[in-house]
Amino acid sequence: MQFPNSLPSLHQAFIEQALPILISDPRIIGIAASGSYADNTLDIFSDLDLVIAVEPQAFDSIMKDRVLIISALGDMVAGFTGEHVGEPRVLITLFGPELLHVDFKFIKVEDAAIRVDEPVILWARDSSLKEALSQGKGAYPEANGQWIEDRFWVWVHYAGTKIGRGEYFETLDFLSFLRSQVLGSLALQEAGYEARGVRKIEQLLPDFAEKLKKTVAIPEKETLLDATEYAVKLYLELRSPVITVRKKAQRLSLNYLQMLRDTATG
Repeated sequence: MQFPNSLPSLHQAFIEQALPILISDPRIIGIAASGSYADNTLDIFSDLDLVIAVEPQAFDSIMKDRVLIISALGDMVAGFTGEHVGEPRVLITLFGPELLHVDFKFIKVEDAAIRVDEPVILWARDSSLKEALSQGKGAYPEANGQWIEDRFWVWVHYAGTKIGRGEYFETLDFLSFLRSQVLGSLALQEAGYEARGVRKIEQLLPDFAEKLKKTVAIPEKETLLDATEYAVKLYLELRSPVITVRKKAQRLSLNYLQMLRDTATG
């Protein structure tokens, strides 16, 4: 097997240890690696993202047994399923003693056609995984400018109400949401990258990352207003010129922030 040249030794050792154990289960018909492995952009801080393709009729039994299956691959010190990220098929694990984060996504083999990237096949019992991958193309969801605009001014008003009420930590969390779901995604997409929130934005868009710092606040009214207003400024710079602008919602939401500003300084 030819590994990507960016693969750290810890990650390689885990793959070499895990594959024979997984292959010994006849219900598993293919194993692939996605994420930074597939892109050959790994470093010592990278997770491993493994896709475990299963015979359709064996999927339910695999899902029932998956913790036992994965815990046999090494010193699994923690593991839980991915309902919190909307993906119950994923088992998120940590292996020791030299810690390595590994995500295992269990799928019926035909479901490999629906994906967000292009995984690399590490092993296959037959051609079914390769055939399933050939049926589709991995594409990370784009940031939808109209979808964002339809919601953005409601979100801005929400942030304002939390500032006004004194829920400063809630506002901090919400500004993080705006950076990830709106500002970072739009900026990356505009620059030709996938709209992955703020992932690696410091390396990909260092100038924009400097601007994002102004959306980071401390839990105090004035700095939260400053950060929210600057988030609006960045959004207006990034907003698509071909969408329907919610002008009234924009005007009223900005007026609301100004009212809070006047109250704070009055």
